[in-house]
Amino acid sequence: MLFHKFNGSIRYPIQTGIFNPENMKSLTVPAQGTGDPDLDQVIENAGYRYDPEQDIFYSTLNPWQRNAGYCRIYDEVSAPTGMIIDCEPVYFEYDGKKWMICFWKGQYDLVTGGEIGIYTGAFHFTLPGIFSGMFYKSADNDELLPMSFVLRKNGSVLFTRSEKHWWLTGFKLGEFSDPSELTMSINLTFPNTAMRDAFLNGLRDAGYNDQELYFFGNNVSFTFDKSHTAQPRTRKPITDRLIQAKNKLLCDKYQEITGPYNTIQDKMKAIENLAPQLYQTVLRLGKSKEFYKLWLKVLILGLVGLFGYRRSRELFQHQKISE
Repeated sequence: MLFHKFNGSIRYPIQTGIFNPENMKSLTVPAQGTGDPDLDQVIENAGYRYDPEQDIFYSTLNPWQRNAGYCRIYDEVSAPTGMIIDCEPVYFEYDGKKWMICFWKGQYDLVTGGEIGIYTGAFHFTLPGIFSGMFYKSADNDELLPMSFVLRKNGSVLFTRSEKHWWLTGFKLGEFSDPSELTMSINLTFPNTAMRDAFLNGLRDAGYNDQELYFFGNNVSFTFDKSHTAQPRTRKPITDRLIQAKNKLLCDKYQEITGPYNTIQDKMKAIENLAPQLYQTVLRLGKSKEFYKLWLKVLILGLVGLFGYRRSRELFQHQKISE
């Protein structure tokens, strides 16, 4: 076990297998494509590409989701839209900006997956009785970070991802998992020690202790297992069980239909022909447009409520003045 001194006093262990600096030197874009140009285009339109070597889907650098940014409401509407996922937001300030790097893992309807997202502070907004907090924009190209993660299920590797990105993701179709079965071994490389230290302090604020944090130079490594931060209020044991039961049925149906086939093209054709509704669910893998449409509905309802509340107050005050 190696040690590296931090701030002249605290030492963080670098453990082989958890963090390997060499992995961060060769970030490569994975193999791409299903072999079917039409299917590839459908997947691309959804914001993703297919990696045939690992049999996973992953987000592109400039998908439509990049315009959606992030706010906490997104995590609140995840469970109602069929996504039972653990989230771990880490907040910090660097270079005069508010930053948030968030980590997710769990079941997204028909897929098991993991995500790392980088966002910077944009503005604060309030929906009375619904939400009050920051809305973050997705990181710009000059704010991208080299990062990687290994997603494991009950100790066995499901897949790995490594790329310079703002939203590093991976989703395995037809795989059913409970978030508690999943761990993410995460590595991030920062441009300098100032940003590295700010992120480390953000991890501490999130509840991580010094024994859980590893680094080498400007590379930071840790394992996302059990969430240290408060989870969305919509995550309740009884509703989690109901939603996960539905998700398992979807995955079992997918495995039943695609079992005889070996390629993703043949699997998708079988799903499209034998279970058209399931096919549409497949095309909504990860965080889909339907997910963000629900958030938009929440926003609109909140704004309508806010307008109605303010209008009622104005009428009430006007009535009092008239009296």
